[in-house]
This record gives sequence, C-alpha cells and structure tokens, in this order.
Amino acid sequence: MRIIVGITGASGSIYGIRLIEVLKAAGCEIHAVVSASGWQVLEYECGLTKTDIENRVDYLHDVNNIGASIASGSFKTDAMVIVPCSMRTLGGIANGIADSLLLRAADVVLKESRPLLLVPRETPLNAIHLENMLKLARIGVKIIPASPGFYHRPQDLNSLVDMMVGKICDMLNIEHSLFARWQGNQ
Repeated sequence: MRIIVGITGASGSIYGIRLIEVLKAAGCEIHAVVSASGWQVLEYECGLTKTDIENRVDYLHDVNNIGASIASGSFKTDAMVIVPCSMRTLGGIANGIADSLLLRAADVVLKESRPLLLVPRETPLNAIHLENMLKLARIGVKIIPASPGFYHRPQDLNSLVDMMVGKICDMLNIEHSLFARWQGNQ
C-alpha cells in the first residue's frame, strides 16, 4: 500500500510517528508531509528533526512543494492519514483550501474518492470545529478523534498510543496486534 501521512502542529505527534512505524513494518510505502508548525511540535514533543523523519519514511515532501507527486490525482495512493490533525488543517480541507502541499494532497485524495482519515487532537471543540467535522464526515472522510479507550486496560503511555494507531490501522484494513480487542463481558 502507498499511504500519505500528514503531521500538523496539533499536539500528539507521537501518534503520527507510531503510525509511520507500524505502516513501515506492514510493508507500506510512506509519503510524509509535515506542516511548518508540525515540525515545531515534533521537535518539542518527540525531540525529532527532519533527518529523523526522513529516515523513517520512503518520501518526505516539502509542505511548500505544490509540484510534488502527491499533489496530483494521477499519482496513485491508497489512502491519506493526517495525524495529528489541527483544526486549521481540518477547516482548510472542509472548505476546499489547498494552499499547501498538505492541503492539496488531502484535496486530491477527496477528488479521487480515496480514503481520507483525520485524527483531530483538540479539546474542547467549538461549533465551528464540529460543523467542519460533520461536513467532512458527510462526504466520507473518517474522523478518528485522538481519544483512546481504556477497556484494554492500558499500562502505560505506549499502550494508549498503540490503541489509537490500531484504530487507524483498522480503518486502513492493516492487520495488527496493537491492543487487545473487546471480547465482551465474560
């Protein structure tokens, strides 16, 4: 599978990094694009640099390069995941703004009817956030809020992250064993 992974300036870069690790292990080709504020959050929250990300993905695209492969519908991809997804990015996608490669790639995925998954990490949400999410959900975008469950009895931060990444992988039909699935109350 060829997957585009976008990372924005919302808190929660750890989700994007872990998703990249899991997708690579599953044999996916990863095209990454990081917003300007995404770089700041990656460095602050995870201590990662551009070189660190380049070493983890197949292709790292500059957010300002509108001529990149992922800016065209003729470049076949299987899906795009933006994790974490800022409200700025979500709002831009919801309103057809494509003034960066990140937004253009999302716009292309939508126009080509390919899966687009957004993992917003914001709280509380205001009415504008909710309306933008509803607008996108109505056209088939999968909204996966970064709000892990606790039924799998996580023991640490990594267990919480893996639960969310597992939910993303479920939407991409990628097999994993990142968390214990609910088997019902026995």
